[in-house]
Amino acid sequence: MSPAVLRFLAERYEQIEVRYDAEQRALWAYQRPRRRPCFNLDLLSEIKRLQEAVQRACHGHDEVSSPVRFLIAGSRARDAFNLGGDLALFLDLIRNRDRQGLRRYALACVEVLYLNSVNLNAPLTTIALVQGAALGGGFEAAISCSVVIAERHVQMGLPEILFNLFPGMGAYSFLARRIHPIYAERLILSGEMWTAPELYEKGVVDVVAETAAGQQAVVDYLRRQERVGIGTFGLIKARHRVQPVTYQELFDVAMIWADSALHLSERDLRVMERLLRAQNRAYGPALSPSDDGAKIVPLIS
Repeated sequence: MSPAVLRFLAERYEQIEVRYDAEQRALWAYQRPRRRPCFNLDLLSEIKRLQEAVQRACHGHDEVSSPVRFLIAGSRARDAFNLGGDLALFLDLIRNRDRQGLRRYALACVEVLYLNSVNLNAPLTTIALVQGAALGGGFEAAISCSVVIAERHVQMGLPEILFNLFPGMGAYSFLARRIHPIYAERLILSGEMWTAPELYEKGVVDVVAETAAGQQAVVDYLRRQERVGIGTFGLIKARHRVQPVTYQELFDVAMIWADSALHLSERDLRVMERLLRAQNRAYGPALSPSDDGAKIVPLIS
């Protein structure tokens, strides 16, 4: 194992579990958010730190020599990949008319999702392993990856329209590169949940795995790349050249989202509160960084 890989594996994360497969040159990064599996600011900061560590490890390498050839994003949360944005924070920022706070949160999301979408500007492929519900920002995070592998039972969707908002951290941009923009808009405006097979038929999901077989499906995908990896990597690079997602585009849309959030009515916010209460009943409210038991020690193998 290279010294660069050892260095970033030695980093400590509170809400991410890291495992490195030297044979496949694959880095498995599992989200372990505090109770409610959403993108709290601390988790976003840790993801960005991990991305930057991987970039440093891959610097100066190509797709043949890179110590990290695949970055797999998964989740250890029960029945969830990620439930999306931090609704408790949104409610607080909106009611306090904190435009800058909303923009800072949106920017934190854009920074990590943009890097996912361009494979960290490194000679690797980002893969989403979706084994539980992916809602809102969780769905955006999955489809920001170059490859989406989801288990058959999984449901994904963008519920923001139910409280009169739209998903503003990349959903439109990423969907419009996978399916026709008109169908992307219909999916966003429906507010509906979709199964992995339904999204595969639409062209949003790349591989459907059987329930509880998602990890093996990723391993099978990695093994196939031993034979066709150069061609696949080249095709992904060509996709990004033909249909690029720029940081500026994601930034501009995120700012529209932040300004739109400030126009929500009290009735809209009550709908958001009901969704938050449902998440809290299922997982418990998010813990503060200082709460006991919050630290997760990275796993290295």
